[in-house]
Amino acid sequence: MQSIVEFDNLTKEFGKKKALDQISLQIPKGRIIGLLGPNGSGKTTMMKLMNGLIQPSEGEVRIDGIKPGTESKKIVSYLPEKTYLNEWMKVRDIISFFGDFYADFDHYKCRELLKDLNIDINDKLKTMSKGTKEKVQLILVMSRKAQLYLLDEPIGGVDPAARDYILKTILSNYNEGASIILSTHLIGDVEKIFDDVIFLSYGTIALNGSVDEIREEKGKSIDELFREVFKC
Repeated sequence: MQSIVEFDNLTKEFGKKKALDQISLQIPKGRIIGLLGPNGSGKTTMMKLMNGLIQPSEGEVRIDGIKPGTESKKIVSYLPEKTYLNEWMKVRDIISFFGDFYADFDHYKCRELLKDLNIDINDKLKTMSKGTKEKVQLILVMSRKAQLYLLDEPIGGVDPAARDYILKTILSNYNEGASIILSTHLIGDVEKIFDDVIFLSYGTIALNGSVDEIREEKGKSIDELFREVFKC
């Protein structure tokens, strides 16, 4: 199976703290992967490395065979944990911005998804709730025809009723044949969409494999197993 992401003996240090420690990993194309771990386990660091926002201390990461940078950003659609959109902008300004920036952005799909949620393209971000802003940002990210979607806590700030819509949006709108890496600590809500999971613990991989095989081998749901592995 062809890989979309490869980590080769990758370490990332912040001062004396190792956020990731000698990670070697291959992530195949055409899969939905749950990147799971408690706070401080290295999930966001891994996401930022894949998106080229920070550089490894040792080892390397490759996206479709190339180091993260300008070229890889053309095929990677990234949803960061914190919103980066300007509060003064109207939704239509942001759509225009994304359209100018990304050749694979689908204006029609974006407007249809916004219509589904009754979000007016003439509304300013500063008038919206935190949850609505997060939905706008997710829709923008999922409206690209990318090869890799990196979603850092996409359901963290929304109410349970909106989670199912968001998961449906993710499942029905990503580019077929692409991979999604979704970081979350709300596993019970999302494990049904995962093909594979990676458990991160203190910057190392505690578990990595197919969801079906793990469930069969352990006789537990991913949520139950997570609670067991990371119990306080």
